[in-house]
Amino acid sequence: MPVLTSNAAKRIKELGATEKAGATFRVSVDGGGCSGFKYRFDFDVKQNADDTVIETDGVKALIDAVSLGFLGNSHIDYVETLGESYFSVKNPNAKASCGCGNSFAV
Repeated sequence: MPVLTSNAAKRIKELGATEKAGATFRVSVDGGGCSGFKYRFDFDVKQNADDTVIETDGVKALIDAVSLGFLGNSHIDYVETLGESYFSVKNPNAKASCGCGNSFAV
């Protein structure tokens, strides 16, 4: 089961404050990117019947059934450095990843 870190939960909560009422953070995997698949992070007002809900520090995230198969036991984090800030996925299922950090292969 994927895990949200406390840093990710904190940032999701901050971002969610400007979203529509009832919107929940969604993590998904789409085809594309340099390595074949890419991570997508957005907010969604609809929860589907096959969504898995993960929660950390009272902050929820949705993952659809297909994406869950790719994410497995991933850790979803929020990283802040001097020059950039971004959501990061440490995915044990990824066989290769792109330098951008958002694209991977299985």
